[in-house]
Amino acid sequence: MVVGHQLPEQYTVPQLAIFFHSLPHLNVSFHLVNNTFNPGSDIYLESLGILGSIPAAWLILTLLVLLVYLVTRCCDRKPRPRRSITLLKCLLAILAVLCSGAVAVGLYGNDDVHNGLVQFLNAAKEIDKSIMSVKNQTETIDTILRKNLKPGLTSFGDELDAPVGNKTAYEILMPIWNQMLKNTTIAVERSGELKKLLCCINLGKPIELVDKIESFRWPVTMAVLSALLVLCVVLLVGVARHSRCALITFSVFGLFAVIISWLMASSYLATSVFLGDFCISPDGYLTRNNPTPMASEVLNYYMHCESTQNNPFTQRLREGQMAAGYMRMSLAAVERIVLDLYDSPSLAPKLSSLKNEVNAVDQLMPGLTTLLNCKPLHRQYVNAAKGLCHLGLYGLTFMLIASFAAGIFFTILVWVDSHTWIYIRKRRDYSQVDEQDPFLPPSAASQAIAARTLRGQGSYPPTAPSLNPNSHGTNNTIKQPLLLTPPPPSYATATARARQLHESMLKGGGVNGSGGIGDHKLSQHNQQSASGRTEHRSGHGDQPGQYATLSKQCKTLESNDFY
Repeated sequence: MVVGHQLPEQYTVPQLAIFFHSLPHLNVSFHLVNNTFNPGSDIYLESLGILGSIPAAWLILTLLVLLVYLVTRCCDRKPRPRRSITLLKCLLAILAVLCSGAVAVGLYGNDDVHNGLVQFLNAAKEIDKSIMSVKNQTETIDTILRKNLKPGLTSFGDELDAPVGNKTAYEILMPIWNQMLKNTTIAVERSGELKKLLCCINLGKPIELVDKIESFRWPVTMAVLSALLVLCVVLLVGVARHSRCALITFSVFGLFAVIISWLMASSYLATSVFLGDFCISPDGYLTRNNPTPMASEVLNYYMHCESTQNNPFTQRLREGQMAAGYMRMSLAAVERIVLDLYDSPSLAPKLSSLKNEVNAVDQLMPGLTTLLNCKPLHRQYVNAAKGLCHLGLYGLTFMLIASFAAGIFFTILVWVDSHTWIYIRKRRDYSQVDEQDPFLPPSAASQAIAARTLRGQGSYPPTAPSLNPNSHGTNNTIKQPLLLTPPPPSYATATARARQLHESMLKGGGVNGSGGIGDHKLSQHNQQSASGRTEHRSGHGDQPGQYATLSKQCKTLESNDFY
């Protein structure tokens, strides 16, 4: 068959079939082999396996590259600018949308493949139904002729061997009877030949096998592609919510998505080439792979159905119909002579039975002619070829392209996602701020935070009087936050305060070394400090906004502390 030759009923070899058929078919030693569709040849199947191994080899290389990359990036903890992480997230979102589109194309192609196979199966079932009808009718005719009519004719012929008085009528009867037997033999032979022509054409088992495969393939493919879509949605949710957990989940399951995508591409490529080789010449394969030449002749008749083509059934049907007609006419003539010539009462029932059998054969023959007409079966053949080679092959091509694209997109997504989630840190529940109080040294900032927390809860500690000796018990205080645990004073501060107190004691009378006057002044000073502290607690200790200068754990300095 010439490529591109237009068959009846507008069937043409699709361009996709020509493309896949033109792909090089190589064996293990990388030599070209015959690309004619031949599933029974090991060399042909080997070439398809080599073509299908190309995506599998790419999958192995991809996994090795991803493994090396993940090993090099797993320990990377260098901080990244916020802008770079945002750009990575935008890239992930765009690639996830594109990957979802590729998977959606695969779903569309899967639906086309399913519709094409359904169309093919329906047409094939109609063809098988028509063939079975022809087989059943030929079987019925053959049963009537062989099992009913021939034994009846033999029994009736035995009755005719009885002696008769009218020899002239008997001589007229016997040639008619012999012609009856001859026509019966011709009808039996032609019915047997019609039965043999269709005996080897059995589409029931292939149709049942394809139906079972498709009932399993279609839902499994839909489930796998839907799972890939869900995985893309998980990635989009992780990008939108800045979820480290979702991104890690995609990174793990994305590797499985890469494996599934490339394995599907491998199987789809081999299947597309396989189907393309078949669709180049489906009639050639069917006629070459039949056990008998008669069956090949019948298939060729139904697949082409040309007016100039010889019909393998025409001559046999014509001879069978003529024989049935002659049988009917001969039996009618025999009946007229026998009833006048013989007086046997058993002849009438036998003649009636033979007449019924001959009439049944004569009526079944024209119906068989209608069933064996090539036009209805050829129309179904074209529908089956279009469903498989046009719609099915186009859908399979969509699935092949979608698998390649999804494999590439998932590979890039796993790479970018693994590069992104490493630099995403968990959000803290609170921000720890090191506050500096202008009235406290830097080391006491944490104490200031605790004191302010107590003030916010309504606790206001008392204030302490000033240590200025010239204050004489007044309530002049320094407004400063109270320290729960005051830091120890520095050495310079303690020395300065001690010197100041010592000088004030000397001015008050302790210059001449009189201990009594100095002790009296120090005692007076302590009393004033105590009275000032009490007054301050009663007058201003509970007012908001007042700050204590010293903690109540601070003690009064004694003179012995300095000497």
